[in-house]
Amino acid sequence: MTHEDTENTPSLDERITGALVGAAVGDALGGPVEGYSPEQIAERHGGRVHGVVGPWHGDDWRTARPIAPYHKGDGHVTDDTLMTHALVRVYARVRDHLDAYAVADHLVPDLMTNPRWIPELEAKTLPLHRLFLAEKWLVARLHYGHVDPREAGVGNIVNCGAAMYMAPVGLVNAAHPAAAYAEALDVAGAHQSSYGREAAGVFAAAVAAACAPDATPDSVVAACLSLAKDGTREAIEKVCEEASLHTDVESALRPLREAVAPYDTVGPDYRSPSLGARRPSRLHAIEELPVALGMVVAARGDFRHAVLGAVNYGRDCDSIATMAGAVTGALGSPVPEEWAKTVAEASRLDLWEPAATLTSVARDVFARDVERRRAHERAFARLGGAGCSD
Repeated sequence: MTHEDTENTPSLDERITGALVGAAVGDALGGPVEGYSPEQIAERHGGRVHGVVGPWHGDDWRTARPIAPYHKGDGHVTDDTLMTHALVRVYARVRDHLDAYAVADHLVPDLMTNPRWIPELEAKTLPLHRLFLAEKWLVARLHYGHVDPREAGVGNIVNCGAAMYMAPVGLVNAAHPAAAYAEALDVAGAHQSSYGREAAGVFAAAVAAACAPDATPDSVVAACLSLAKDGTREAIEKVCEEASLHTDVESALRPLREAVAPYDTVGPDYRSPSLGARRPSRLHAIEELPVALGMVVAARGDFRHAVLGAVNYGRDCDSIATMAGAVTGALGSPVPEEWAKTVAEASRLDLWEPAATLTSVARDVFARDVERRRAHERAFARLGGAGCSD
């Protein structure tokens, strides 16, 4: 690589910052329109959403169903970002690769015992009080049930709950998607099973692949397809094939939904899941990850277009936009400063501090990996393996 190439390639710091800030911005933009269709979103807002918007029910957000009592909108991040930042704190404490036991030993206690500002509740309280039931499962199974962390995810509803906060795993394993996939599968075993756990692994791999110096949307998808299994792999392949036929996210909104529908267990009515919803399967996939990757492909890796495509897609669009924002941010596409500033101020969160922390952790973990690899090489050579001339 030439000096000029190095100058034009986003650094590790920039990619980690882009991914984490981008994920938070996507989360905040998608929150107020989560659960609705593209048509409902356009009707409510007089057209497509182009940035930060207010709550769906306006000033009645405290009591309006089905959102109450959460203040979704006005730049507030949701549980996707809260969990992502919580995982960064675990990395900061351990400063090495994580596994399911790290979730039990560090993540769960953090959620249960350390009050933090929760933007949607407009109060300082335990993060546990904001989590969805599928995430509260972590506390019930690991803290109260004393289940083996490696198996605790079995029995939980299968959804994107683990995948939505796995970007840090991909960033610690930057440019090494296979390692990110393996680590995320281990971490997510405490939270999810089946295709929910698989999505966590593949999303981490996507973020890691996006950090490679010459990464493109196509190379990210290729890395995912090389690792993904069963319905998750098929869903990503079909959705991204469809996305490649579009030159803008607007024209891709409905086609991407049609492409992922055969693999999605929730069904056409997002708020009334089908009887087969969220049950383990080798044939199905969560909707969020394939659609997020499809938006990245249709947007040609552009952050603004991919995130807005995810937001206007509707359904679980805060998580879809979180994932699309993380991947495009890691690719080096700039996060609009006005969005990041608005979200940080509205949510009362420093969106840049977790990125600085994780960058330091990633460097420490890489140094440990190098030493471990060299120690293995030396041991293997002494066994007559690598480097043996006989």
